[in-house]
Amino acid sequence: MLIYFLYRLDIEESCMFEIDGSQKSGSGTILRLSIAVAAIRQQPLHIFNIRHKRPKPGLKTQHLEAVLTAAKLCNAKLQGATLASKELWFTPQEIAGGNIEATIETAGSIPMLLMATLPICLFAKKPVRLHVAKGGTDTLHAPTINYLRAVLLPMLRRIGVDTEITVQKYGYYPKGMGEATMTVKPNPSLKPIQLTSPGKVQNVKGISVCTFLADKKVAERQANAAAELLLKNGYRADIQVVNDESNPFQKGSSIVLWAQTDTGILIGADAIGELRKSSEAVGKEAAQKLLTEISAKPTADVHLADMLIPYMALAEGKSAFLTRTISEHIEANMWLMEKMLNAKFTTQKVNNLIRIEKSS
Repeated sequence: MLIYFLYRLDIEESCMFEIDGSQKSGSGTILRLSIAVAAIRQQPLHIFNIRHKRPKPGLKTQHLEAVLTAAKLCNAKLQGATLASKELWFTPQEIAGGNIEATIETAGSIPMLLMATLPICLFAKKPVRLHVAKGGTDTLHAPTINYLRAVLLPMLRRIGVDTEITVQKYGYYPKGMGEATMTVKPNPSLKPIQLTSPGKVQNVKGISVCTFLADKKVAERQANAAAELLLKNGYRADIQVVNDESNPFQKGSSIVLWAQTDTGILIGADAIGELRKSSEAVGKEAAQKLLTEISAKPTADVHLADMLIPYMALAEGKSAFLTRTISEHIEANMWLMEKMLNAKFTTQKVNNLIRIEKSS
């Protein structure tokens, strides 16, 4: 308590964000998004009960690196930013931008780190080049790197987010060792997004990747299994097969699929290769996920939906989309954006979908 008292003498108590990380999902999502908003608003943050509802609460390596990377972007002062810490203080300054390096050192998710820092980069003084090394590009419980590239970023471009992600090395559990770079052109004036017309599916595409598994035709088998299931359901898919050799330290695989409609909607799904899980099972899993989404006719799949919430909150004006269910991450993100940005979200049942709207 004494440390906390002395620390608060250095900041303005009246403008400090106080966030209880045990609320709603009680996950790392609350931590990452809280840090991003604090940096954007240049207001100090105190967050406690970090990842309270997870089996091993507190900061894991990937969460800590996300905090440290955010701090580099805005030259923030940190207190409590250590492994397993359940409480920290983050006092940001101006978001400078420039070249930033991050290293995870485990198979922790690179996509999650990129998503944590992308909103901050939009408010930087100059373009950002963020290079992340020694992490996982394609891991369980996180979007694959190609989902971000094929689904998230194209949809974000509609609201003014000019971002590219390139992969230098694919990385998988347990060694990681993946590497990716995100470049961001700042744009603090985001446009609202209205995704209210699902439209009709025009095409289905995908990327099936394996690293040092070409001899077993893993990427090809994933793609063929996915394409076969999709075709049985009336959708012909064009799936790119990538036999990657970028990472000699960790073999692995993934597949991402997406459907584009005549109204410009992108609906995506992905799956990860695992030990004792056949390549055919991986491909079918991704295809079935996509078919579940397509059949509901949303304008944002359940994963894209929670990713859009922060950008809707940051944009001026009304934004809306249709999704098939409200996940714990969607619920947590809406709660947090209402608390930190005074955004107002409403949910409404529309036939078999949920309409999520952010008012102006």
